[in-house]
Amino acid sequence: MKFKRILAAVLSCALIATSLMTVTGCNDETAKKEDGTYTVGICQLVQHPALDAATEGFKKALTEKLGDKVKFDEQNASGEPATCTTIVNQFVASNVDLIMANATPALQAAASSTADIPILATSITEYGVALGIDDFSGKTGINVSGTSDLAPLDQQAAMFKALLPDAKKVGIIFCSNEANSKYQVNVVKAELEKAGIAVTEYSFADSNDIAQVVTKACEEMDALYIPTDNKCADNAELINNIAEPAKKPIIAGEEGICKGCGIATLSISYATIGYNTGLMAYEILVNGKNPADMDIQYDEAPVYKYVPARCEAFGITVPESYEAIAD
Repeated sequence: MKFKRILAAVLSCALIATSLMTVTGCNDETAKKEDGTYTVGICQLVQHPALDAATEGFKKALTEKLGDKVKFDEQNASGEPATCTTIVNQFVASNVDLIMANATPALQAAASSTADIPILATSITEYGVALGIDDFSGKTGINVSGTSDLAPLDQQAAMFKALLPDAKKVGIIFCSNEANSKYQVNVVKAELEKAGIAVTEYSFADSNDIAQVVTKACEEMDALYIPTDNKCADNAELINNIAEPAKKPIIAGEEGICKGCGIATLSISYATIGYNTGLMAYEILVNGKNPADMDIQYDEAPVYKYVPARCEAFGITVPESYEAIAD
């Protein structure tokens, strides 16, 4: 009987200690939220102008709202999806308050790493494709929301008839490892074929293959299209060094790629979608919004832009509504 009484006393003490630890943890978390100080982990796939602008817009919005009450742990994966996984696992281990995933591989890594920490993404073309959600309706239903960089693809396809009416064969260059690039390819290809233009896909899996793929496309096609593809964006100068001497004009999916190697684009603003993602983060962190219930947001005002020197070299007359991309 004496042993049973001792055992009961030990168990009682253990339960009390566990309860105190739980209460203390809750109080620490409550104090953290009441203090209004938050840590946000940022995982950006690769450094190039579009993604950089989105990240800066995100930080700007949250800093305007929270000042020094928000701290950013900003990490860049240097174009490696596996590194995205390593980065977001570190964020999860650190129990950050929110993860911002910039580009599709970063989002996929974050969504696979945590179902509890709120995740906001930006520079994602189509969330249903990125997350494998069938019949995507605008909300993910999980701990993920964010902004899209989807531009009107049908209008981008129509630019070939408007600017390059003599182009009968168009090659589409993209990275086969980017699911959202393939989504854009399918849409633009269908639109071009409806307009009577023959389309050939030129995909690459690794940056080392880009030069060979672009060279082949330039030999066989009249003009090229490049979607909002991160590998292409990271290698725009290389693409231009092949396409420009071959005299092959490129319509691009966004302004950064267009500046690097294109003649024109219908582009959303990455700074704007990044900023709007920051505003969404504020609603989650401060006002308790649930990402599962937040609609994916889009830039509703894409702008036609062009590179004057390249258009002049190709003898292209650009409509007055187009904005020049500064050097």
